[in-house]
Amino acid sequence: METALTEPASPIGLSIVVPVYRGAATIGALVAALSDLKPDGGIEIVLVNDGSPDNSGEVCRELARTASVPLTYIEHARNFGEHNAVMTGLRHARGRYVITMDDDLQNPPEEVLKLYDHARLGNWDVVYTRYAKKEHEGWRNLGSRFANGVADLLLDKPKGLYLSSFRCMSALAVREVTKYRGPYPYVDGLLMQVTQRLDSIEVRHLPRAEGRSNYTLKRLVLLWLNLATNFSVLPLRLAILAGVAMGVLGLLGALLVIVEALIGVTPSGWASTMTVMLLIAGVQFMILGVLGEYVGRAFLSANGKPQGVVREVIAAEPAAEPQPADKPRMRAVS
Repeated sequence: METALTEPASPIGLSIVVPVYRGAATIGALVAALSDLKPDGGIEIVLVNDGSPDNSGEVCRELARTASVPLTYIEHARNFGEHNAVMTGLRHARGRYVITMDDDLQNPPEEVLKLYDHARLGNWDVVYTRYAKKEHEGWRNLGSRFANGVADLLLDKPKGLYLSSFRCMSALAVREVTKYRGPYPYVDGLLMQVTQRLDSIEVRHLPRAEGRSNYTLKRLVLLWLNLATNFSVLPLRLAILAGVAMGVLGLLGALLVIVEALIGVTPSGWASTMTVMLLIAGVQFMILGVLGEYVGRAFLSANGKPQGVVREVIAAEPAAEPQPADKPRMRAVS
């Protein structure tokens, strides 16, 4: 007789993980809105301050002190990147489902319940959100489309599935994803390796409430490198194809030189020779660059480059009954 293995019951239905970077002006409003939600099974909030240079840490500590729902504040010792911060938050989340979202209020908090219920009632492991209209800057939208196109080629995912940072994951998916300890996490790549029970829903996307996007062109390029070199060997295979193509062109060039010598035609001049040399050298350097990126990342991983260093954890549990000072109980771990 076969018996089914079940996940241990979690006391919390939904965890919200929010990486915080330059979010001092918006994180308070986001936490207040999330605290008013009443999802099935209850809610907790996990804030991860990823080395933010503004006073986000002070704001988050005050939110933990006055929290009306379970709230965990985690502070990274330095900036490690959004996906690293999300991984740290996932390790502290206790919910049966976990939603990740940005701190900029572009994802309306009221859409959280829609996303959560869709994942919970449909028994999906991962539910992504897609937008009828994205309110990012034009270059950022172009970069997102490019990244998703690259993901279609490199990842084992349904073609056309939009990979957004506003996503819902089951406890099973979170548990498997957080087993990864490498210094270059790409959460969506890890999720594609864990499950194929994926879906997406359409939600609203609002203009940024304060400031501007923290994603610069450099950060987007680094994200693409994580995707390309950590979760696929396609760049190596393309390098092989490029080498084969250059070998074929070189052979054709050699045959052309022999034919010219036999028929007495004047050989091609200096310009054509230099063109061929530069073309071949360029492809060779490209191949070396791809190999160097793989070797460099393997070297840093083998030498223990950290995925994230946690300086402080504050876990705030609101009192079951009103206290004289009406403050939540807090437990600090450094």
